[in-house]
Amino acid sequence: MLEQVILGMLLEGKMSGYDLKKIIEQSIGIFYKVSYGNLYPALKRMTERGWIEEEETGDAKNKKLYSICPEGKAAFQDWLKEPLQANKREHLIKIFFYDYLDEATRLQQLETYQRGVQMQIAQMQAVQQIVAGELEQIDNKDDYYYRLSVMYYGIEFFKMENNWLETIKKRGNQQ
Repeated sequence: MLEQVILGMLLEGKMSGYDLKKIIEQSIGIFYKVSYGNLYPALKRMTERGWIEEEETGDAKNKKLYSICPEGKAAFQDWLKEPLQANKREHLIKIFFYDYLDEATRLQQLETYQRGVQMQIAQMQAVQQIVAGELEQIDNKDDYYYRLSVMYYGIEFFKMENNWLETIKKRGNQQ
């Protein structure tokens, strides 16, 4: 999936590895994590496949810029056309077995996880406000429809998860 994420980001234009990591974190970081440890090997593989090109800037930092090639665009389009698949949510598997966990630990784990969910909501709402301001300066807002819809989905998803956690914590408090 990392390779497809990189290809999608490079459709916006040339970027360094640093720029790619930064834009991935800012745009889809809530849903997808990337590290330099997996980013640079992926860039190397993609260069070897002919999906992207590497260009040295010649500046003092010897920075490399990456751009997408026609083969990379084709691979990205092929990936986009594959059927959508639901993501694995490992935490649900753990919660499924929480009947085997003592009440105090169970509630503590749920509260800790819920605080993380609430932070995700706050972060996404902050990004939404920034994006709303930036969109006012853009002529063709429809070009960003699907990106914005994913952000809206994320906010609504985490709100639903927060409500669900509140419900199952109440059950734990009643025992």
